[in-house]
Amino acid sequence: MSIHHVTAIGGDPQRNLDFYTGVLGLRLVKLTVNFDDPGSYHLYFGDELGRPGSILTFFPWPDGRRGRQGTGQVGTVSLAVPPASLGFWVERLVQHGIKFAGPERRFDEQVLGFSDPDGLLLELVATPRVERVAPWTEGPVPAEHAIRGVHGGTIWEDGDRGTAEVLTTQLGYRLVGEEGNRLRFESAAEGAGSVMDLRRVPGFWAGAIGVGTVHHVAFRVASDQAQLEQRARLEAAGIPATPVVDRQYFHSVYFREPGGVLFEIATDGPGFTIDEPAAELGTRLQLPPMYESMRDRIAQALPPVRLPHVATGETR
Repeated sequence: MSIHHVTAIGGDPQRNLDFYTGVLGLRLVKLTVNFDDPGSYHLYFGDELGRPGSILTFFPWPDGRRGRQGTGQVGTVSLAVPPASLGFWVERLVQHGIKFAGPERRFDEQVLGFSDPDGLLLELVATPRVERVAPWTEGPVPAEHAIRGVHGGTIWEDGDRGTAEVLTTQLGYRLVGEEGNRLRFESAAEGAGSVMDLRRVPGFWAGAIGVGTVHHVAFRVASDQAQLEQRARLEAAGIPATPVVDRQYFHSVYFREPGGVLFEIATDGPGFTIDEPAAELGTRLQLPPMYESMRDRIAQALPPVRLPHVATGETR
């Protein structure tokens, strides 16, 4: 089982759009609302089609309180780039005035650390894991250097409260290495979303949800049946899980791992082309059927945003 998507909380939606499409070169594959709070956007970024493993999503809270990175959270989100692309990204971050740390070597991969405009901790990882993952070719970043998807995430914990066991016994990851206070788990030797790290930070303060922090991490399953089977295994292990929730583009089951991080099991389908053609992904506000009758009211309440041109990543 690998990562389906990572969802974080942003601040200003326009700033979020400009950074992830214009600077990092991801495609906006869906402009919709938070299905649990239709007064706010839900932005989905990914590759050409928003394939599982490529997806970062955000709940932008323009007036939201700043969160605090700490234990019981995914503290850092890692994005995968080809092995020879880190020099390009150093230059790109410099050009955009973005401070960064590194590169540093970790588990035989080069890592470049930085933050998004809301303080979310990000990394670019130059890794052979994604050499065979096709890039999106129409963004502002040259295809040979484009981000290939999510590399993984780093869970911060004050000691291992059972997270490692959940990763290995429930989600199919295996422990493959240890460096300092960091444990490396992987679900496959290659491909996007195949890495999770557990960083042990005893005595560190607890995280607080808010702008600039990760809300949850979703792991992918191929079908509704596989999701139900996974839910049953969680319940049998004494881990409470929600009923299946229809998120329009996939179906979801949520649970908290023992360290407090919110995890999701998400199906690969139906996918983002269920309500707009592939060529038009992210070009207009999409609402689930339950909110369609309120479209005008919802659209008027949302802050206006300039959407990126598909071919250039520029805003309009």
